[in-house]
Amino acid sequence: MTTETKKKSAREADIEIPLRQNVRESIRRYLEDMGRSQPEGLYRTLMAEVEPPLIEEVLRYTQGNQSRTAKILGMTRNTLRTKLHRYDIPVRNGKF
Repeated sequence: MTTETKKKSAREADIEIPLRQNVRESIRRYLEDMGRSQPEGLYRTLMAEVEPPLIEEVLRYTQGNQSRTAKILGMTRNTLRTKLHRYDIPVRNGKF
């Protein structure tokens, strides 16, 4: 591999793929993997897989501050606390 090819590959790796495109491709692969099976409750399944890591990463970003986390996520603190309980996401003494 030439130096120019290596530089080009590094630049291509720096290109960010939009979240929407990543989600679309993941759902497409999931449905293709299902084959002839008809998925049931896909929305609920997807939310149960996506929402917990979303909440966890925003909590990590805010260093466990639930008020800031709720604001970033666009929900009330009570809604956030309900989801923390639902997904069994541990937050102790305001720390994540």
